[in-house]
Amino acid sequence: MNFLKVALMKPKASVNLPDYVHLHVLLWGILSVMFNQVETKAQQCKLIPGSMSLPVLQRHGDITLGGLFSLHDMVVEPNRLFTTMPPHPRCTRFNFRTFRWMQTMIFAIEEINREGKLLPNVTLGYKIYDSCSTPYQALKAAMELMGTEQDSEVEMVDNHMCHGTVPVVIGDGGSTQSLVVARFLGAFNVPQVSYFSSCACLSNKIEYPAFLRTMPSDLFQVDALVQLVRHFDWTWVGVIAGDDAYGRGGATIFDNEVQKFGACVALHEIIPKNHARDAMAAIVSRIRSSGALVVLVFAVEQDAAALFDEALRQGLSGIHWLASEAWSTASVLSTPKKYQHILQGTIGLAIRRAQIPGLQDFLLRLHPSNSDASENPFLIPFWEEVFGCRLGERTLMENENYKPPCSGTEDLKSIKNIYNDVSQLRISYNVYKAVYAIAHAIKAMKSCNDGAGPFLLQACSEATNIQPWQLLHYLKEVEYTNQFGDETMFDQNGDPVAMYDLVNWQLGSNGEMQFITIGMFDGTAPAGRKKLQLQDNNILWNDNKTMVPQSECSSPCPSGTRKAIRPNFPVCCHDCVVCRAGEISNRTNSIECLRCLPLFWSNVERTACFPKEVDFLSFSDTMGKTLTTVALLGSLCTCWVIFIFSCHISTPIVRANNSELSFLLLFSLNLCFLCSLTFIGRPSDWSCMLRHTAFGITFVLCISCVLGKTIVVLMAFKASLPGSNLMKWFGPVQQRAIITLSTLVQVIICIIWLTVAPPTPQKLMPRESAIVLLLCDEGSALGFALVLGYIGLLACLCLFLAFLARKLPDNFNEAKLITFSMLIFCAVWVAFIPAYISSPGKYSVAVEIFAILASSYGLLACIFAPKCYIILLRPEKNSRKHLMSKTNVQ
Repeated sequence: MNFLKVALMKPKASVNLPDYVHLHVLLWGILSVMFNQVETKAQQCKLIPGSMSLPVLQRHGDITLGGLFSLHDMVVEPNRLFTTMPPHPRCTRFNFRTFRWMQTMIFAIEEINREGKLLPNVTLGYKIYDSCSTPYQALKAAMELMGTEQDSEVEMVDNHMCHGTVPVVIGDGGSTQSLVVARFLGAFNVPQVSYFSSCACLSNKIEYPAFLRTMPSDLFQVDALVQLVRHFDWTWVGVIAGDDAYGRGGATIFDNEVQKFGACVALHEIIPKNHARDAMAAIVSRIRSSGALVVLVFAVEQDAAALFDEALRQGLSGIHWLASEAWSTASVLSTPKKYQHILQGTIGLAIRRAQIPGLQDFLLRLHPSNSDASENPFLIPFWEEVFGCRLGERTLMENENYKPPCSGTEDLKSIKNIYNDVSQLRISYNVYKAVYAIAHAIKAMKSCNDGAGPFLLQACSEATNIQPWQLLHYLKEVEYTNQFGDETMFDQNGDPVAMYDLVNWQLGSNGEMQFITIGMFDGTAPAGRKKLQLQDNNILWNDNKTMVPQSECSSPCPSGTRKAIRPNFPVCCHDCVVCRAGEISNRTNSIECLRCLPLFWSNVERTACFPKEVDFLSFSDTMGKTLTTVALLGSLCTCWVIFIFSCHISTPIVRANNSELSFLLLFSLNLCFLCSLTFIGRPSDWSCMLRHTAFGITFVLCISCVLGKTIVVLMAFKASLPGSNLMKWFGPVQQRAIITLSTLVQVIICIIWLTVAPPTPQKLMPRESAIVLLLCDEGSALGFALVLGYIGLLACLCLFLAFLARKLPDNFNEAKLITFSMLIFCAVWVAFIPAYISSPGKYSVAVEIFAILASSYGLLACIFAPKCYIILLRPEKNSRKHLMSKTNVQ
């Protein structure tokens, strides 16, 4: 049976926990009844030789409650020479706040005993130890609590479990101490109810089956802190943690949770327990260099005080601190004025508080004369620390400053410190609830003894001799509403209802720091209702500012830009890159720019897409106006030449070489100038077809006329030779036939072109351009090439014939003028082809118009300008005799 009992002490991970616990309780009841007598003699708890008992504050009762309180903040370890037994470790730095917690436990026990309603005929006692804020001391105290009244330490005898006089332990405060104690007490199924241990790891019932608490788990606290960070849109937050289970565990959970919604941890530092100055200085320096304006301090008040001392020394300011519940209402930080200018505006989480009637009078009643100081070993250090005096003839400890003897007139009512300050009863309220929860569990056990309990649990011990495993079962079932209207119960993990107040540190008119409640966090809020409720208007930040601080690694990227992640930096650190042309971002912190649709383009700010500007060679453009002016000027010049020729139509120079061809050539030149206007304006179906066909036909007509004149000049010279009758084959009829046939070929080419694949309007939408180009697509590249090629063929033929007749022995040889005009014409159109191909957009149209106008002006100037010069300025040369005179041929 001993083997069975030991096997039941550690549950397996694969077992369903609630079922296991109930089975565990039932089996323990059976075993206790069956083997109580057998094991009474086998189990013996005895003092380990050479060990020393710890100071204890106790009061006997029917049921004794154990208590663990960190009444001192640290332990001075003695020198270990390993030649003699080392002296007992000395605890230092008495903590008034924790002493008030201890007194609250005593107050609650005395209140229950005095009223007698909750536990009639049962008196509660207590046995309280100082854990000195160290795991070793806490474990040693827990072992003494498990001993008998005569023995202060326990050992396992024959692998059996020792039963102490304490069926339940209240404490400890720190999570690190509770972790050690919970493992020890859990092995004996002794329930432990902590009032200040919030580490989420303690919710693991596999590791800590007998641990319960009236302090919410850090999981809820971290949830509240994360929602607070999210509420204010902070994305760059620093985290400072204490070097213990509370600090490291809470900070790690916060790191993981805060990054899930896109925020980043600017720094994560650990405060060493020895508070080494170099380490603290390095932490403050990293806070300053990180750029984070919001820093969470997840640590106990002693570690937080060490951090702020160093921050004061280095002059760190402008930081908005977030406080975990361990120091969010700590008077040791809020009372000294030295911290006020750096901690003003701090926002922290605080557990729910209450005003406990009669507690302050109870606290102030404490006096050495009212109790035997030997029975209360904690009263002496408290009293001497408060009043700076020495009680009795106590010998001074090593390195202890001298203190004058106490006069006996000292009164706690004459001072004001954290001990008698009952304005923020939060942890004290947790202690109060822990005592009452145990009392309700004992009451339920008494009902079990009266026959109201479940089967097999009716085999309970007497109410004054309860077993720890029995009390553990009823503690888990506790559920009641206290006199303050708060519900007290434990969930399946031994955790209470998670409720927090959000407090803001504000300086009052009297210069003292005040904790102003600015909201609350309800961890039990149902889905659809906000857990975090804040009154933002009531918050005062650092330096009494009302504007919410912005803590971010990089400023938000405005509309028109996108975020670009910096290499080797967290995702919250980015650069803002302006969107490229044609792309937009219309919201803050866009991670990419959106490209506008093909017919749209971004505005200058890159925040919206607007329809692209339609671009074509229009009459309103400067280029369009210039080309239009040049074309109309050419048409006017042509008309002016026609007018001059009409006025002097009977003169020899006009009649020479067939005046009919001259007028037809002038008419075609006028059409050439005017057809260039069809290339200007918004392209349409008819304008695209008209501009190319009109250009091709008019230029062929023009070149055909020039070709006819050239043939006439050449044949006239050949006909002047003796016996030649060539002129009868090149008379006016033949000349008209040459021009008609030559033009007809071009007309046929254009008809076929327009029939097969006519030119049509085309929209060019380049991705990297803010305009839509309207052009005329040739439709058939072959058709366009044939039109140009045919014009070039006639021009080359005309140039060749004119070149042959350039040195004819006439005084006025028109062949020379035609040669120059054809040279200009061919040069223009040879240069046109590469220029047309390489010119973008509407500039290709401008190049084509320029080629038309340049070649037209070349023909007009070379062929008709000399004639107009003679007609108007040298009329004496406008005679048959002068024109027929021979020139010396070299």
